[in-house]
Amino acid sequence: MTSRNIVKALAVAGSLAASAALVPAQAQDTIKVGVLHSLSGTMAISETTLKDTVLMMVDDINKHGGLLGKKVEAVVVDPASNWPLFAEKARELLQKDKVAVVFGCWTSVSRKSVLPVFEELNGLLFYPVQYEGEESSNNVFYTGAAPNQQAIPAVEYLMSKEGGDVKRWVLEGTDYVYPRTTNKILEAFLKSKGVAASDIMINYTPFGFSDWQTEVAAIKKFASAGKKTAVVSTINGDANVPFYKELANQGIKASDIPVVAFSVGEEELSGIDTKNLVGHLAAWNYFESVKNPTNTAFIKQWHAFIKNDKRVTNDPMEATYIGFKMWTQAVEQAGTTDVNAVRQAMYGQKVKTPSGFTAVMNTNHHLSKPVMIGEIQPNGQFEVVWQTKNTIKADAWSPYLPEDKGKVADWTFPWVCGNCTEPKYKSLVN
Repeated sequence: MTSRNIVKALAVAGSLAASAALVPAQAQDTIKVGVLHSLSGTMAISETTLKDTVLMMVDDINKHGGLLGKKVEAVVVDPASNWPLFAEKARELLQKDKVAVVFGCWTSVSRKSVLPVFEELNGLLFYPVQYEGEESSNNVFYTGAAPNQQAIPAVEYLMSKEGGDVKRWVLEGTDYVYPRTTNKILEAFLKSKGVAASDIMINYTPFGFSDWQTEVAAIKKFASAGKKTAVVSTINGDANVPFYKELANQGIKASDIPVVAFSVGEEELSGIDTKNLVGHLAAWNYFESVKNPTNTAFIKQWHAFIKNDKRVTNDPMEATYIGFKMWTQAVEQAGTTDVNAVRQAMYGQKVKTPSGFTAVMNTNHHLSKPVMIGEIQPNGQFEVVWQTKNTIKADAWSPYLPEDKGKVADWTFPWVCGNCTEPKYKSLVN
């Protein structure tokens, strides 16, 4: 038997075994989808809305006849901003509830917690939030931004004359994997552009941090060197509320020290008095303020479902919408909820998005998406001040980290690999 035939046989055998394990879920009267978002704890400020978004999508598909002739049922759990509990709840969803797919996680530490569970049980996770990259799992579809779709373009914008010609950089983040890895990439990128180490300040604070007086004072002192300074914020969760309040308390204006945030959107601003924050920035792939028919319909659908016209939309909601739409399209195409069949059907799926662009799923399990820079307005919305003309394909591995050189993420046969430099089938037969 040739090496290629051996690989094909292995792939078929694995697919049959995994399919057999999922037969009970297929035989149910309903198709169950798991919702794995924190509804309590420090991340509830951001994640509760994503739970509601999945419920909205489930409600909508059921109103249109369900999926494969079956009703879709959401199984909601609360991992409560407790990272080990995420793994426990994920296992429960896959083994006990027999869900066909899971939509969930916000922080990278929660995603890292559940990843071994999904890979062990061959589950399927749709992860809807911007993250640090440096990962490509066969069991995860990443519908949020990779660094080259958010962090790098945001810094490039601030470096430009249009963005203020920034020379000094404060990388301010919450102390966990996403900010640390993102800032590692950003630091390497800045140095590749000739920025001196002395012009880069990096600081981390714990989840839920609230006493920002000393940290903000340090930012002011760093910015007093006479060079234009900006803050790149990877602060997550409810710590953003006191952070922005302290900026205002210490008189920091966007015209003096602009802050560009990667985890602050319309939902987070809804709990802050924004009058002193006008002009600060956020980088996302979508803002509620963009004008197009798809976004108008999306906002109308959200308000009708949530029964509150004052509730905002945001980027992770759009990423959840994209993931749900693509998954249902893939299920219809495959004619089954079998993970292996759906995974293959996912490649090349397209969705017209509220951002006004068409998102495409690539074989590295990441999307092609636009990049937008938004400026905070007095009403808590963002005015888009810059955006890419076309969608940008996500990079799973950063070209700015030496250890990533040559790494490939491509899950189509014969590669089936997320972090190798040659086709994985070669190692299977050698």
